[in-house]
Amino acid sequence: MVVRLDFSDDVLRNFFIDRQSPIPLYFQLAQHLEGAIASGAIPPGTLFENEIDMAEAMGVSRPTMRRVMEQLSDKGLIVRRRGIGTRVVQPIVRRPLKLTSLYDDLSSSGQRPTTRVLSFDRRPSTEEVSKHLRITVGTDVLHIVRVRSALESPIAVLTNYLPGSLAAMAREDLEARGLYNLLRQGGVQLFSATQTVGARNASADEARLLGERRGAALLTMQRDTMDENGTIVEYASHIYAASRYGFETHLTRP
Repeated sequence: MVVRLDFSDDVLRNFFIDRQSPIPLYFQLAQHLEGAIASGAIPPGTLFENEIDMAEAMGVSRPTMRRVMEQLSDKGLIVRRRGIGTRVVQPIVRRPLKLTSLYDDLSSSGQRPTTRVLSFDRRPSTEEVSKHLRITVGTDVLHIVRVRSALESPIAVLTNYLPGSLAAMAREDLEARGLYNLLRQGGVQLFSATQTVGARNASADEARLLGERRGAALLTMQRDTMDENGTIVEYASHIYAASRYGFETHLTRP
């Protein structure tokens, strides 16, 4: 079913353009539409009218509206196809590289995170897991696998290993809250982490979980997280759909 942008909707009807502001009109409108798309007020799949009708409805010139569409297109929020029109796509989640959980980042940006727990079990640590957690092979660990979604679209498969002594949580807790939030609630003070970011192609099972085609591009992340005493409290191995997710880094001159 095609959903068309209705200019009687509150998201557009209540928008006010400040013509006295030094901020360009196209930027004001682009920011408003970007926020509406990110929050889900304008959902993925919505079809925009042509630029002439949109410009008239919003009270701006056609060149101004064209710049608005170009900005939204450059940010990957809309796709423009000749003969089809301009359609809203799922916005890419851009996550800053800092010691936060994906759940917290999505919540703070209005992305409405949801979680499906695929695995929640205790098992002996393998050689790889033991190396990351700095424990003896065969030590009891909690193994967790979750699918994290934003605005009802899956974006990541999260695999985590925790020392058994820190596993004072239930499967239901992870469906309602973020892992780092639960760790902090349990008295764990997260302090620092070593993180490696990479890329590869999706397997058939991974593509199915993320709603992607087999072989689609994935971003990968491995993280060893320490508490304030220097003890490793988490080993994470995550994959993300590159079409809907990206890492963001702020760089400064040395």
